[in-house]
Amino acid sequence: MSKMRGRILIPLPNTGAMGRKRNNFYMRSLFLLALCIFGLLQYHNFNYLDSRDNVLGDAVTNDSDDAILAMVPATLHKYLTPHSRNHTTSGAGVISGGALLLNASSSGAATATTISFDVYHPPNITEIKRQIVRYNDMQSVLNEDVFGPLQNDSVIIVVQVHTRITYLRHLIVSLAQARDISKVLLVFSHDYYDDDINDLVQQIDFCKVMQIFYPYSIQTHPNEYPGVDPNDCPRNIKKEQALITNCNNAMYPDLYGHYREAKFTQTKHHWIWKANRVFNELEVTRYHTGLVLFLEEDHYVAEDFLYLLAMMQQRTKDLCPQCNVLSLGTYLKTFNYYTYHSKTNKKSYASSLISTNSLLGYNRNKNRNSVQLAVSSSYSSSSSAQSPPSSKVYVGDTADNQRASDTSNKRGNLINTVTATAATSDTTNNNEQSSHSSSKNGAQTWNYHVLPSLYSVYQKVEVMPWVSSKHNMGFAFNRTTWSHIRKCARHFCTYDDYNWDWSLQHVSQQCLKRKLHAMIVKGPRVFHIGECGVHHKNKNCESNQVISKVQHVLRIAKNSHQLFPRSLTLTVPSLMKKSKLRKGNGGWGDLRDHELCLNMTLPTR
Repeated sequence: MSKMRGRILIPLPNTGAMGRKRNNFYMRSLFLLALCIFGLLQYHNFNYLDSRDNVLGDAVTNDSDDAILAMVPATLHKYLTPHSRNHTTSGAGVISGGALLLNASSSGAATATTISFDVYHPPNITEIKRQIVRYNDMQSVLNEDVFGPLQNDSVIIVVQVHTRITYLRHLIVSLAQARDISKVLLVFSHDYYDDDINDLVQQIDFCKVMQIFYPYSIQTHPNEYPGVDPNDCPRNIKKEQALITNCNNAMYPDLYGHYREAKFTQTKHHWIWKANRVFNELEVTRYHTGLVLFLEEDHYVAEDFLYLLAMMQQRTKDLCPQCNVLSLGTYLKTFNYYTYHSKTNKKSYASSLISTNSLLGYNRNKNRNSVQLAVSSSYSSSSSAQSPPSSKVYVGDTADNQRASDTSNKRGNLINTVTATAATSDTTNNNEQSSHSSSKNGAQTWNYHVLPSLYSVYQKVEVMPWVSSKHNMGFAFNRTTWSHIRKCARHFCTYDDYNWDWSLQHVSQQCLKRKLHAMIVKGPRVFHIGECGVHHKNKNCESNQVISKVQHVLRIAKNSHQLFPRSLTLTVPSLMKKSKLRKGNGGWGDLRDHELCLNMTLPTR
């Protein structure tokens, strides 16, 4: 029997070579998988950019009347078509005195019309007062039979209206295109009675509508308080001379030595009156517990503003339990609506993507600073670029007096960055902040970064204490927050500042146990389209330019899928200086204003 020969297998020591090979295999697999995902994302990114070329085809937005109308669905043109009571028209076009839309042809010239004048007599003061009492007593809710009664948790939108029907028309058009607008109650609060404005508001058919009228306006009291009493002290008279002449309120000038001006005090009175009216006096809101969103006649909303507001409200419990204010219109230096990848000729679209006068609401600011923006675009990695003289545009007033550092374009030739640099001063003179003071200059840098739309599915929000100059546009709170504010009415009504938002911040800092804390959306959903207001006058107060810019921005945002985000992410805000107790802007030293304001915060139910 032969011997069986074979090898005896001796186990080798474990050196870890096999484990390393497996790890290397897994790492290579993960790398290849990540590379494939990245390639798919890039393919998707370039595809959607190609589909947007038609939207971004023009380097300069077209602000003609026809172009603006073309951006609006035909069914909503009725809100933009003026029908003045002073005359009727026939022919192809419609012309109304002082109206924004002149129904211009494509060449920019207005079409010819034949005008036949009718006799129209506007109501006198006695009739206006009677109508105001009638409207306020009736508390009629239009379209309630179509959309049903107001739900307790529905959103109420309150629009403060003065006389600018041109901008109001575009606000209504933007509201009509918003998702879920049929569920809201839209309240228009007027401090000026005008039949044309009333006709426009009562024409609305896309939601429930209500009108309330501030009963103590300058219009209804032209020769008596709260209008201009003949015996009122002139603004600039010295106190000693005022005492000699014994004019009204001679003992109490404001903290800058100036006396009351009715046109400035009315806005603060109107704001506190409308808030109290909505929360504490209307029968339709007696049991309402939802949000009340505050807008103004020269605002413009994105179509997902209600969607985003609801999402923010749902996430306050986990993202910001201390937040009692939600803000949709922010004075931001950076947001990602402006998106363009340069694939071929790297053509700059800076001129069509810049933010012009009041696009984000700069004109609404109480500091009233005039600035000049120089716009430039960069394709290299340099931190800044000189803008040619031809690219300068005037943008009105800025939102605050902070500096923002100019950020570099780190994406090289792939992404364009539009940089707008403004020159303003950093310091504020208290005398310049006095009532109805002149504008001052300062320095800011506004950067609009171009970001791939992939990131837009996660809408960024940040939280911080409510600041009047930053968060006073498109903000909302509920009845609980209002009840705390109303209990601090004396602080609001006696603070020597004729601005309602500065007065509200004073309430937050000096009276509220739980200060106003805001959740702010980084990509604004409320824009400011008004070029003229109480503090700012342009030569042309009815320009289409800003309206066209806003329409263009929102069209880009929609076509690049940056609206209706799937979720919210909380970002850490940049380091902010602790808000100091500020000296008021004055204009509110008259004791009659204190008393009227306090009386308007008393509930009447």
